[in-house]
Amino acid sequence: MDLGLKDRVYVVTGATRGLGYASARELTADGAKVVLTGRDAARAEAAAKALGPNALGLAADNSDPGAAARLVAAAREHFGRLDGILISVGGPAPGSAADNTDEQWAAAFESVFLGAVRLARAAAAELSDGGVIGFVLSGSVHEPIPGLTISNGLRPGLAGFAKSLSVELGPRGIRVVGLLPARIDTDRVRELDALSGDADLARTRNEAGIPLRRYGTPEEFGRSAAFLLSPAASYLTGVMLPVDGGSRHGF
Repeated sequence: MDLGLKDRVYVVTGATRGLGYASARELTADGAKVVLTGRDAARAEAAAKALGPNALGLAADNSDPGAAARLVAAAREHFGRLDGILISVGGPAPGSAADNTDEQWAAAFESVFLGAVRLARAAAAELSDGGVIGFVLSGSVHEPIPGLTISNGLRPGLAGFAKSLSVELGPRGIRVVGLLPARIDTDRVRELDALSGDADLARTRNEAGIPLRRYGTPEEFGRSAAFLLSPAASYLTGVMLPVDGGSRHGF
């Protein structure tokens, strides 16, 4: 199936590793051009180099108020156009309501929530008919995840923003979509498993609750993201797609 990604241009944030990188890799593999970002310039450049000439790596922090405009401008200057953005950020600090500090909440709000809102607004101002804005969120949009109180508080609100944005931008032909990963085998998930004190046991228990009985791979997530961002998904907007091996049992 041809997804129609050839020569389309996307910004993918938080893409030096994990789900962001996997998404950028699948986009470029299907012929798209990508501006990928990370907080560290060297890592962003290395990630782009690994993906080939259709990728440009830039240092950017989603919490920086100026980042959104710079990334949109970079896409147009380097590749001549902008067709979409995938907003991915690292997970906020783990912890309980009693443990997480005001500073941790404020930092997470700036990067996870407000930073994503700024990026989406900047992209929306530049996109035209056929454009797309994607958010990498979490299964916590539907069900809180133990030990991730800050994420549980912020992700559902961002999903609500995305849904509202899909209604506002729909008449312009711009789509807004979200992906809700659960246990995908990334460094972040391995770190969360290790917090239990026995990473192997935690993984075994988590896999037992997944109908497919395994963690997903970054490649599987990346392919899902590439499809949702592509013209092949042109009639999908306002959707939140669980990429979770069936972990969400409700419709």
